[in-house]
Amino acid sequence: MAELAELEDPKTREVNEKHGDDHGVNLSKLRALAKRLKTQQELASRLWETDDTAARLLAILICRPKAFERDELDVMLREARTPKVHDWLVNYVVKKNPHSEELRLAWSADPDPVVASAGWALTTERVAKKPEGLDLAGLLDVIEAQMKEAPARLQWAMNHCLAQIGIEHPEHRTRAIDIGERLEVLKDYPTSPGCTSPFAPVWITEMVRRRHDA
Repeated sequence: MAELAELEDPKTREVNEKHGDDHGVNLSKLRALAKRLKTQQELASRLWETDDTAARLLAILICRPKAFERDELDVMLREARTPKVHDWLVNYVVKKNPHSEELRLAWSADPDPVVASAGWALTTERVAKKPEGLDLAGLLDVIEAQMKEAPARLQWAMNHCLAQIGIEHPEHRTRAIDIGERLEVLKDYPTSPGCTSPFAPVWITEMVRRRHDA
């Protein structure tokens, strides 16, 4: 904790706080520290218990993703107060855990929109990597009915799923683009030069073009 405190930088914190993340540790330095510590499950658990954002990010980097029980991960996700901790927990831990599919189904139906967004993130992963058994048309039905009014974090996750369906599954592409155009979610999202807009029709078209050109 003392070492993390030394890495704290006020300017980094100022930038992070604009995104809802209350820490000021440069992530490259955090990763370097994790590399030095290597995998330490017990230390990871103790760092998580501090409720400190930088400590929790470090915990995620040094834990053993497969070591967690289903209920432990459910509690951890609900405790993950900040967007970065939430995203890293889902991407670096839950996706590699044997209970990920069970959690995907439970979280997708959760009344808490932030918890539900984790379920959608896991669904997006399956759309891309293991779509067998997924009802893609049914997912598009839910997105069409709910995405426009969904809270920001959940809306972002649903939109990512919409784009992924359009990118990966040509048979659903026209409908995915059409849903995006009608709902206009993230249509005016500010996009830096050289980056792809998160507006689904633009995102889908651009990614398909790149793959075609590759």
